[in-house]
Amino acid sequence: MSEEKKQKYDMTSPEAKALSDEIVHGTFMKEGTMVAFPTCFPGASVPIPADESRITALAVADNHMIYGGTSGRAAHLFVAIFHGVTGVVFDRGVIEGADHCAAMCCGKTKFFACVNGPGGGRVVAGAHQPMPFDLIQEWGFSRGPIDEVGKVNGERIVHAVTDPARACLVGVTTDHLFTVELDGGRIQVVGDVPGAGRLAVGSTGDIFGQDGHEHLWRYAPSSRTVQRKVVALPEGTWDKLLLTWARDHHSGLLYTADGGGALFSFDDERGFSPPLGRAPLTPVGPMAVTYDGRVFGFCGAEMAKMFCYDPARREVTNLGVAVSVLERRRYGYVFGDAVTGRDGQIVFGEDDNLGHLWLYFPRIQPRTR
Repeated sequence: MSEEKKQKYDMTSPEAKALSDEIVHGTFMKEGTMVAFPTCFPGASVPIPADESRITALAVADNHMIYGGTSGRAAHLFVAIFHGVTGVVFDRGVIEGADHCAAMCCGKTKFFACVNGPGGGRVVAGAHQPMPFDLIQEWGFSRGPIDEVGKVNGERIVHAVTDPARACLVGVTTDHLFTVELDGGRIQVVGDVPGAGRLAVGSTGDIFGQDGHEHLWRYAPSSRTVQRKVVALPEGTWDKLLLTWARDHHSGLLYTADGGGALFSFDDERGFSPPLGRAPLTPVGPMAVTYDGRVFGFCGAEMAKMFCYDPARREVTNLGVAVSVLERRRYGYVFGDAVTGRDGQIVFGEDDNLGHLWLYFPRIQPRTR
């Protein structure tokens, strides 16, 4: 064997040791705690079937319950609650004729789901789930009806959000911007916009969406008007990219990333920031902001890694691939959406067969003074 090959296979060499350290210490979660929670009440019910459980949409209601939707062979809607003496994901049932959930939105008394199927996209709704806060003693759940709200020109729905007042759902199909009155359920087509990427609620309450590869459009719920190409995207790699966003609910600041993984913040009045840092892999997927302003998200295709952007330190940290070691060991590779829970934990929806809700509890920051 040549000297070069000996060095290549010499596991005591500095290069091999560095690779081994990366595999052992750098591949999987470096800090904080991940818990993979099944789509059921453990020990009392069965999870959503594996090929119907790709979690692609999440939303949080005012009472901190989490509503979600799945994709796959069929689309399910579910509600989850983790605070207090609970720990349950309750399947609200299958949406007939749907195989994809594009968005979940919560009003004051109802949840709304934007789903797609062979017949196109449509909006469905149901009353918020009454659920006991204490599940130690006798308990019981009932499935309320899920009502049809309507279709939008028979087109597939790409994404939707609610306005800050939770009075109106704003969504996009492949070709149009539409709204849904959350009290009355009336659907109205507002204008023509390209349906691409996710929508986001800005710091002043306006809704923003991707307008080609160089601009954003803006919808003002107060005046019910849409402006095309109103905000230019910053210098970066934006072609062939579907935008994803994270919102700081305290400041209203938005975060997004370009195709090269460069992170930017966006404020309605100040516009985009210079590049804040770079995610370890591309593309950048679902992200959410915890209460201290840190951004947590996943990046990379098929075997995503988690990263953190800390605005106080102005640095991006690679946190590794998701692994849950509590009760049952599970590895997470693909995620479809993210929200922030009641106590600042980040909840990720696993976009994979036998999808779980992954609860990430960040490490508490050390004192600086």
